[in-house]
Amino acid sequence: MKIRDLKYLLAYLIPFSAYLALEFLNYWSFSTVILAFVILPVSERFIKSNHINDSPEVEQQRKLNRLFDWIIYLNIPIVYFLIFKTVAIIQTDISWVTQLGLLLNLGIVMATAGINVAHEIGHRPGIWNKIASGLLLIPSLYGHFTIEHNNGHHKWVATPDDPVTAKYGQSIYSYWGTAVSGVFTKAWEISFTQMKRAGKPRFHYSNELIWMMLAQLVLFTSYYLIGGLHVFLFCLVAAVISFSLLECIDYVEHYGLQRKKLKSGKYERVNERHSWNSDHELGRIFLYELTRHTDHHLNANRKYQILRNIESSPQLPYGYPGSILLALVPPMWFKVMNPKVKAYNS
Repeated sequence: MKIRDLKYLLAYLIPFSAYLALEFLNYWSFSTVILAFVILPVSERFIKSNHINDSPEVEQQRKLNRLFDWIIYLNIPIVYFLIFKTVAIIQTDISWVTQLGLLLNLGIVMATAGINVAHEIGHRPGIWNKIASGLLLIPSLYGHFTIEHNNGHHKWVATPDDPVTAKYGQSIYSYWGTAVSGVFTKAWEISFTQMKRAGKPRFHYSNELIWMMLAQLVLFTSYYLIGGLHVFLFCLVAAVISFSLLECIDYVEHYGLQRKKLKSGKYERVNERHSWNSDHELGRIFLYELTRHTDHHLNANRKYQILRNIESSPQLPYGYPGSILLALVPPMWFKVMNPKVKAYNS
């Protein structure tokens, strides 16, 4: 193990900032928001991108190093600890401004240490990885994510059939509704198809999506029993914030890119031109290399620590945090990105 292997521990600064907010409140209440959407994007403007790939020998060593696995699995108890500590704090006498900060902080944690990590784990084989991924998705009410992402998005990315590939000229606000509803609908369609192929009824007990929905129902019922309507609504809004941030990332990852339709009526195979890549160092670390998204789509089962830069892939001018902020102002986003999209699609 090398010192540089410990760089992913920096990703814990996101949940740690949320913990500090819970401990000190007041001026600390928006600490995670400031870290994620002020400190990170500003810092990335002064830190050079890192395009270096590991040698095959080093890549194999990193692939087998269990440290990288423990780093992401540890997010499970961290996320749940912060959820229930937040639930306890918001039932005390604190101002609505402080509660707002804690709400946004929790939403960011559930998106980054939750859904984002669930995405990484969800691509790994085995029942325990399926359970681990589900545990991180349930608080965000996105238990349907993995089944649609693995069986739908990776198949249909950069085509009109993919609900999370943003169309050219589509604003992030228009995209949000179609993405959220599309992912949910597609997940059920995929699960029903799987049951049909197995010769089972749609709502058979082996349909994992049903279990995810039930788990979400149990968790949110517990919120209500613990703290009444206030806690229930707080956690509900935090969930919406978390999956909204996920869809902001999805918007950035594939905006406007298109696979060509062949004479056969099928689409060309997914290649390096169908995902926006970002080698901005901090974004890579804090999102566990999600920003090396091109290689992820070319090699979906490749672990995060060995994802590679693909030089010929479309490159974002900013890291993911900065890109999300830019996307929230559609005229500026279109001005920066539309010429790039035209160049890559030509």
